[in-house]
Amino acid sequence: MKKVKLAEMDWVSYHDRVKDGRCKIVMPVGAIEQHGPHMSLNPDVLIPEHIACRVAERSKNMLVAPPIAYGYKSQVKSGGGNFFPGTTCVSGRSLEEYVYDVILAFLEHGNREFLIINGHFENSMFLVEAADRAVKYARLSGIELKVVLLSYWDFISEATVKKVFPDGFSGWAVEHGGVLETSIMLRIHPDLVDMSKVVDVPPAEFPPYDVFPPDPTWVPSSGTLSSPSQATSEKGEWILAECIEKIAETFS
Repeated sequence: MKKVKLAEMDWVSYHDRVKDGRCKIVMPVGAIEQHGPHMSLNPDVLIPEHIACRVAERSKNMLVAPPIAYGYKSQVKSGGGNFFPGTTCVSGRSLEEYVYDVILAFLEHGNREFLIINGHFENSMFLVEAADRAVKYARLSGIELKVVLLSYWDFISEATVKKVFPDGFSGWAVEHGGVLETSIMLRIHPDLVDMSKVVDVPPAEFPPYDVFPPDPTWVPSSGTLSSPSQATSEKGEWILAECIEKIAETFS
């Protein structure tokens, strides 16, 4: 298996790969966030990194950057909120500036094309802002920079959703720590999942508004927004196979 993680390369080999601007840098961005008592704090980091590496292995001109592990604040209606020990988040400004600075650092090496794979819903608009600012900065410097931003779950088809959720799908909004993420983790890091600790809860229901300060009573005590009890490694393989294939076909 070819080496695709740029952090594992020596600087001379890295420079040879990127100096002409033809190599795409793949940047996984996630979060450290509770995902229930049955799973580790880092699925939002490990999943996009895994996908990034598999996509890069299929390409002749991609290298995977070290993942950015700290994401924007967990929100009650998508990640359970910041009430849980272990959930370690940063402000939107911090995330935006960090990603922006990393892109510019890679730009100085000669890199001109980036693929950001997001694994944490709350990150999305701050990654948009970082990418937009970087492109404008590069243009003012006479450099053509291209940044593609995606969230891996947007590549999951309705057909796969029906396979993974044969009894009906409650929607992406309540999949935090549920079947989707648990199944993927069972496939790529089964040592970080303990199905004996699964808490079987109905899909969370939220009002059509947010309250600040957030109300912890809105969130199931387990931290998951739906039940992961039906998660399996096989389902994880179905999801990953489709995401990796579609992303590789589109951007390799």
